[in-house]
Amino acid sequence: MKPIRVLLADDHSLFRKGLAGLLARGKRFQVVGDAENGVEALTKAKELKPDIVLMDISMPGGNGIEATRRIRQALPSTRVVILTFLEEDKRLFDAIKAGAHGYLLKNVQPEALFKTLVGIMRGEAAISRNTAAKILHEFAEQSLQRYTEPDHEQLSERELEVLRLLTAGTTNKQISNKLHIAENTVKNHLKAILNKLHVENRVQAATFALENGIVPKASQGE
Repeated sequence: MKPIRVLLADDHSLFRKGLAGLLARGKRFQVVGDAENGVEALTKAKELKPDIVLMDISMPGGNGIEATRRIRQALPSTRVVILTFLEEDKRLFDAIKAGAHGYLLKNVQPEALFKTLVGIMRGEAAISRNTAAKILHEFAEQSLQRYTEPDHEQLSERELEVLRLLTAGTTNKQISNKLHIAENTVKNHLKAILNKLHVENRVQAATFALENGIVPKASQGE
């Protein structure tokens, strides 16, 4: 089994070294490099082509949001996960829109971090339940303030069911169990949803659904 190649981007050297040591304990991961700002992260990502970039947001000499946007443009197959102390910050929402596959707080437990990174390589979103609830609530509030009739006729009834469950923070396996369909079928529906909504990942799909009123606020936490 190939190791998951990880690039660390954070302006605190001690944190990078500590995180590198932690990931080494996970056995599934190989830290291929580190960067102390967004500009360096972009340069090293292009050079090293990691599977995942763990990205801080607030870094002098190039912030994580712009770096996320540029890395996603240059390397579509590389996943970017925001890893931050900040729990309620507009920049986190901007990072999701920039193409980040999700974000985690720096107080995440090691085993939860390992499980999440493995999950993201399977196409799952890297968002804790608590953080997901905060993001979805924020976008739901915004959608109510600027509601427009959504144009989602291209989505089938089954795809809408999957989208509603996805927006509630449900994993592929949970969707499979709830709808009594194979997990591969869930993945096919998700692929179709992303294509039809012209978004890159499940976090952006959930955001789009809430912002455009496709999924009502009451659908959260189903």
